[in-house]
Amino acid sequence: MRIEKCYFCSSPCYPGHGMKFVRNDSKTFRFCRSKCHRNFNKKRNPRKVAWTKAYRKTRGKEMSVDGTFEFEARRNRPVKYDRDLVGKTIGAMQRVQEIREAREVDFYNDRMKDAKAQKKKEARVEIEKGMELVRPAAGKLKEGVARKGMEESKVKKG
Repeated sequence: MRIEKCYFCSSPCYPGHGMKFVRNDSKTFRFCRSKCHRNFNKKRNPRKVAWTKAYRKTRGKEMSVDGTFEFEARRNRPVKYDRDLVGKTIGAMQRVQEIREAREVDFYNDRMKDAKAQKKKEARVEIEKGMELVRPAAGKLKEGVARKGMEESKVKKG
């Protein structure tokens, strides 16, 4: 059983799912769903379609260079079944997945570090632009606080 990658969006194609297109020159294309197949037939570029992995990698939203990607390489060399080898392989795959997830979290945090400062700056500029709208509301708030204080002092006296 082999889990292949969709030619268009790079998501996994499980056995019995999706479709395979074979061109006249015998090149095969696997698609995970009809959405990917339709976009391929419309000759759309996956790097320009926002929901694909290729788009996210070209825009710098996803890691494009990492040592853990080498483990996904397709290996066509048959290996004799060995229970210990399978156990070690599964353990290694899980460890590689943990490492990749940790690196993805770090990559995301590094990207968002500058975004937080940028968001604060934009919010500050927006507040400064609309300060005339904020000041009257603040004045009303102060008046309301003053009235409550006066009412409380009357209640205490009475």
